[in-house]
Amino acid sequence: MDLELLKRPEGKTLEFKRDLSSPAGVLRTIVAFANTAGGTLMIGVEDGTRKVLGLKEPLEVEERLANLISDRILPRLVPDLEILPWRQTNLLAVQVYPSQGRPHYLKKEGLKAGVYVRVGSTNRRADQKLIEELQRFSRSEAYDEQAMPELDSEALDFRAASESFASVRKLKRADLETLRLLTRHQGRKVPTIGGELLFGKDRERYFPDAWIQAGRFRGKDKTNIADSMEIRLYPVQAVEEAIVFVQKHTLHGAEIGAIRRREIWNLPPVAVREAIINAVAHTDYSQQGAPIRVSIFNDRLEVENPGLLPFGLTIDDLKAGVSKLRNRVIGRVFHELGLIEQWGSGVQRMISACRSSGLATPAFEELGNRFRVTLYSKRTGKPVVDKIDKVILDLLASGKGLSTVEIAAAIDRTPRATRVRLVKLIERGLVSGVGTSPQDPQRRYFLSF
Repeated sequence: MDLELLKRPEGKTLEFKRDLSSPAGVLRTIVAFANTAGGTLMIGVEDGTRKVLGLKEPLEVEERLANLISDRILPRLVPDLEILPWRQTNLLAVQVYPSQGRPHYLKKEGLKAGVYVRVGSTNRRADQKLIEELQRFSRSEAYDEQAMPELDSEALDFRAASESFASVRKLKRADLETLRLLTRHQGRKVPTIGGELLFGKDRERYFPDAWIQAGRFRGKDKTNIADSMEIRLYPVQAVEEAIVFVQKHTLHGAEIGAIRRREIWNLPPVAVREAIINAVAHTDYSQQGAPIRVSIFNDRLEVENPGLLPFGLTIDDLKAGVSKLRNRVIGRVFHELGLIEQWGSGVQRMISACRSSGLATPAFEELGNRFRVTLYSKRTGKPVVDKIDKVILDLLASGKGLSTVEIAAAIDRTPRATRVRLVKLIERGLVSGVGTSPQDPQRRYFLSF
């Protein structure tokens, strides 16, 4: 194990303990690491200050800890224990791997009260819903694939489903089973939880918190609210409605003549879209008590959904493009509808769009039993563009507005290739267009920053 860990602060996968004088806290950390994303526990280091105290009898501490883990944690857990020399003393490093035997728990406290998970740099006792999610995860099951035997196939709104798929393909009733919106249970076709969430006629009765609360606040906190909206549509439509709400409140308008209005984003549309879609697709719908929240402030957008990261996943994994889909039915439908392009790429697209637009890197946090994405609207640098895009931005700097044909001639590209570049610049929030559509020959483009 690497002593470079001593330079890092405590977090989801790292904790320091000065000794084994309070073994309960050490064991809780080991259980939490095993249940969540794994981690390293360094014994002989003062938590908080990271001051290295060392261990006088490291072999005795190692043997005692091995016995404590064996006697007090169920199911059986075997982490790696290693004595590390450090200057004139020694440390004990405990490497815990994400376990396939989840949920682990403290034998003395029992399964109901002794299961812990890691949230940030703290250990949190898991409630019954979280324990059930751990059990599903260990069985490779998804909550939204479970059957709802109390309902029948007519509980789903086939018309709403068909309308959602209309732009992609003609939906057949047999497709409801292929998409796992319906499943067979004791010889009957019944909705899955995902099917009911997506297209259930009575979805609010069974999932009263499966909606989006959107708000625009004056300033940088929630003291004064300027506008709010409860979005209780089917998720596919709710995503679009939430994006429209954000668009309404993060656009600055500039009049162009007496008829048309030039709209300028202060956040990359692609990043906003990914943040909202990811929240809906990855929410833990087994939780009750709070909806998905979209909060707009003067300096940022926060998108928050119920549910921690899927077990075994860290925020660093997200940034690297690693993904574990919590809701397979919702994910499958969103993928077919083009809302999700490629598994694991949403977070990277958010980061790339913000950075390349000269904005701060988005923040990703686990808070309590919720996950939050924050997009910052203040520019911290110049947009990162290639040579051709730079020419386009320089051309638009005059503020007069140019057509696709005019820009194409200036960069020596076809109108079609130019249009593709302009669409991408619009998605990044660098360019705005005035016209009915990208194909509109009268459409003109302006700089957005």
